Amino acid sequence: MDLEFHLEKHFNYTSFRVGQKEVITSILDGKHTIAMLPTGTGKSLCYQLSGYLLKGQIVIISPLLSLMQDQVEQLMMNGEKSVIAFNSFLTQEEKYQALLHLNKYKFIFLSPEMLQSESIIKRLGEQQIGLFVIDEAHCISQWGYDFRPDYLKLGDVREKLGNPLTLALTATATPEVKEDLIESLGLGNWNEFIYSVDRPNISLSVETISSYQDKTERLVELIKNLKGPGIIYFSSKKVSEQMAVLLKERGIDKVMAYHGGMEQESRVLIQQQFLHGQLDIICATSAFGMGINKGNIRYVIHFHMPLQLESYLQEIGRAGRDGLKSLAVLLYSPGDEQLPYQLAESELPSEAQIEWIYQWFVEHDEAVKNIEPFENEVRRLAGLTDIQWRMIKNYLCESEAASLQENFLQLKIFINQRLQIKRKKINEMHMWAQPPYEECRRKKILKYFKEDKTIEVEDCCDQCGIDLASFYTDSDNHKTAEDAFDWKRHLAEILLISERSE
Repeated sequence: MDLEFHLEKHFNYTSFRVGQKEVITSILDGKHTIAMLPTGTGKSLCYQLSGYLLKGQIVIISPLLSLMQDQVEQLMMNGEKSVIAFNSFLTQEEKYQALLHLNKYKFIFLSPEMLQSESIIKRLGEQQIGLFVIDEAHCISQWGYDFRPDYLKLGDVREKLGNPLTLALTATATPEVKEDLIESLGLGNWNEFIYSVDRPNISLSVETISSYQDKTERLVELIKNLKGPGIIYFSSKKVSEQMAVLLKERGIDKVMAYHGGMEQESRVLIQQQFLHGQLDIICATSAFGMGINKGNIRYVIHFHMPLQLESYLQEIGRAGRDGLKSLAVLLYSPGDEQLPYQLAESELPSEAQIEWIYQWFVEHDEAVKNIEPFENEVRRLAGLTDIQWRMIKNYLCESEAASLQENFLQLKIFINQRLQIKRKKINEMHMWAQPPYEECRRKKILKYFKEDKTIEVEDCCDQCGIDLASFYTDSDNHKTAEDAFDWKRHLAEILLISERSE
């Protein structure tokens, strides 16, 4: 089969990126496939093009609503109408109608939590599934940085659906995580395509800065000088908004904040403005960038230290997808690691919350057999997030402990293990950002993923030497708010303000 012909026909590309053709060929040969492709190589095309060449429907499991929505919008922009995402953006009536007419859809996106619904499993079982895709497959592994308990059940889901042809995709998985993934899915025989996590066209730099104020000033200096467009990552929604305002006050044009707490319509508008060049800079949390298909992002700056090397690679991998020279800068101040520790702890239920829930169950023994009627009350009274509650509920429902007390003791052990894994990941990220100065940062990342550095890279990292001036732009080409009035941007900002005030 002439895959290049179909690539141009469906996507208007004339050549494949690294690993794409091999993965697609494996799928079309009817082989279960595990693919670890570096960020920016277009993993989604592996199942999209395969989908057009396979009979039956393509079911894609995705962990994030934003990623799911981005993929749906990209398919629709490419002219694909028979695509649906089952998520919270659909009303109950829309979900009901979509399930009723499920056979109309070629591409079906679902969260792993949605697959716990018997009605959805039943309807999927009545379809002809040509390919079962697990995106961000590292979420399956209990040793992974972003473990999701509902991902562990995907092996059982596959079995209920008749063990369809399966593709597992990830960009960042250590060998330990990969082995866990294989065991959980129970694929039997599979083809494996593991490529280096390295992106040689992205130069790596860490700047150690003594104070928050100095870090802010350095950020402004970088943004004024670097060739764009670019993304600045923050761990705080509030700081991302404050910094967007500050940059505008300093005369830097075409910048907006983006985070998961914003209205969906606002997020979509900002994404589209960035994709089409109406915005040059996004002050974002990690909610931004998954699935964003913008090839010319020239830099990614981290104002806050990420929680682990895996997500750091994911985020800097949004730069340089066109293969051209790009820059990743981490601005580090001593003590920055404390915020990731706090965030990691807040993602998990505290011991006090677990104790409260245990006492509640002791007093409401009827809920032990059927928790569903009491879920909202328990969550509200215990002050649990959706993720915290799903983790507790999943563990309690799956546990085979002899007593309620033993069940909760095991839950405490499990939560503590997760916290230790997260702390270990933060420490590894922190150590990567530190001296010794003689060790190449790229080499340290590759060593973490059990790889060797085999090629010499120009402008490799700050330890090997970077010519930062080569990433700078002429000041004449850098327009500020005082230089020109952009009516499109002004109108977009008015619309955003209007939407937020409603």
